[in-house]
Amino acid sequence: MNSSPTAVGLILGGASGEHAVSIRSAATVAAALRHPSNAARYALHCFYIDPQGRWWGPELADAVLAQGSPASAEQLEAAARQSGHSLARGGFRGLPAAALEIEVWFPVLHGPNGEDGTIQGLFTLMQVPFVGSGVLGSAVGMDKQAMKAAFAATGLPQVAYACVSASQVASDPEALMGQLETQLGYPCFVKPANLGSSVGISKATDRASLLNGLRTAAALDPRLVVEQGVTARELECAVKGGGSAPLQASVLGEICFDADWYDYDTKYSEGKSHTVIPAKVPEAITERARAMAIEACGAVGAMGLARVDFFYSEASGELWLNEINTMPGFTSQSMYPMLWASSGIPLPQLVCELIEGAREWHQPSLGVPTP
Repeated sequence: MNSSPTAVGLILGGASGEHAVSIRSAATVAAALRHPSNAARYALHCFYIDPQGRWWGPELADAVLAQGSPASAEQLEAAARQSGHSLARGGFRGLPAAALEIEVWFPVLHGPNGEDGTIQGLFTLMQVPFVGSGVLGSAVGMDKQAMKAAFAATGLPQVAYACVSASQVASDPEALMGQLETQLGYPCFVKPANLGSSVGISKATDRASLLNGLRTAAALDPRLVVEQGVTARELECAVKGGGSAPLQASVLGEICFDADWYDYDTKYSEGKSHTVIPAKVPEAITERARAMAIEACGAVGAMGLARVDFFYSEASGELWLNEINTMPGFTSQSMYPMLWASSGIPLPQLVCELIEGAREWHQPSLGVPTP
């Protein structure tokens, strides 16, 4: 007798600047779950979180996936009329009815309110398994200040950096810039601590561009990181696993681009960057990066899946850990699925492994005695 398919809740959108990227990633994951090898195993139910943080059921979510863009005002108004909900207030106001039947959640959400431990906390309270890191790994992996502190505590090599607050930018920017110039010099990169996909990041080459970058980042996040610029190649490694099974690292990939640096436009525009998989680097560098990727996951408490990024200097042979992404993109330009495909794991198999692993990684009764 065949068992019934597992109800998988795929969440897309989110109250984040990476809302549109999430939709593109979710479309790829949905196609993999509907692949013939998974169709009988999983019953896919999609849920949409609009830019104001309101949750919507499969009807609107399926429409958003089909059109590949955020819901329009007209679509939201129609969904509100049908559900009897008001658009007057944003934020989470409860789960759609269909959500109560979900057996495993797959939150394909990038950035704040989706990748930072908030929704992971909701799933934990619901005692329903979910794909990806738990509250701790998601939160630490999202906040670049906390992430870098965790890497430093583990002894992982990083480029020189400084942690900055928006209040410092507002109160005495001249003194702050003097400190950064002394500590890091130019060029340097200014980053909001809690945004991804290169949103809000700028390159500073002098005091004027540094001030502009600090103000731009401070308008998006009260916590900032400023990193010393280095001449280096950008390498990436995918990681999966957790629980009783050891973490596994993929082959190494390289991001190549003609732009001055890997900004949002370069990252998500067709033809502006390309990947080389496997990366053409010495074998010793490949193995060191793969080992560091697993160490990085351990440092922040990440599990399930992650993409770990590196800087590699050919001139000196140095390898620096850049950052970890605990819910990497799944778009057509995204490295995470491509790295695993090149490692012998095609996308339908990959999403299957992530979902099946989630049942073990997130034990709903953790810390609660069994009756």
